[in-house]
Amino acid sequence: MKTIGLIGGMSWESSLEYYRLINQFTQQELGGHHSAKCVMVSMDFAEIEVKQREGDWEGAARIMIEAARQIEYAGGDFLLICTNTMHLLADQVQQAVTIPLIHIADAAAQAVIEKGITDVGLLGTKFTMMEDFYTGRLEKLFNLKVHLPDQVDMDIIHNVIYGELVSGVTNLKSKGEYLRIIGHLADRGAGGIILGCTEIGLLVKQDDTPILLFDTTLIHARAAVNYALNTSGK
Repeated sequence: MKTIGLIGGMSWESSLEYYRLINQFTQQELGGHHSAKCVMVSMDFAEIEVKQREGDWEGAARIMIEAARQIEYAGGDFLLICTNTMHLLADQVQQAVTIPLIHIADAAAQAVIEKGITDVGLLGTKFTMMEDFYTGRLEKLFNLKVHLPDQVDMDIIHNVIYGELVSGVTNLKSKGEYLRIIGHLADRGAGGIILGCTEIGLLVKQDDTPILLFDTTLIHARAAVNYALNTSGK
């Protein structure tokens, strides 16, 4: 079993889900009293959020690279960034360490393709929805057509993430808005929806909608366990 390296704390609410899912999947694969070998460096999200808001991606990269190096030094065999947005810095982080990084967008795209879907909707922070590091990767590397919400709905999604979900707050009004947006993207041709923020799965579940959802927290955690155990389980 390889040791999974996790850069977490962005937010700790979703990092908690990563830890639960990784250990749950490991136990399902190996049975008995097995759990995952992992090491996590957890960020102070307040520091990261300020740098995101101010556009100080160079400063954010320094923090992320330090965390990645700590994980490598601690014995992590490979690396996960436990957030979609901070994959904006994935290339810099990968270049700073010798262990491989499992990219969350790649794992999500592979899950979409396995379902035979070519048109997909994307929800996430405005950074994730609007910057090329995520949508461009889905389109250029995996030939997916990405449908995005309009600007007003992007603001709703973003504000719920930062105003509620990263603090563990969920409410029915926000859930209703997300489901409305998901339905609108499906009406425009999306065959499924990537929940491209690791907190969205705390609010919206597959049981809430007949539209196929791709929860990136679950998908990324599953990919980590598959790699750690050298399996191809789903």
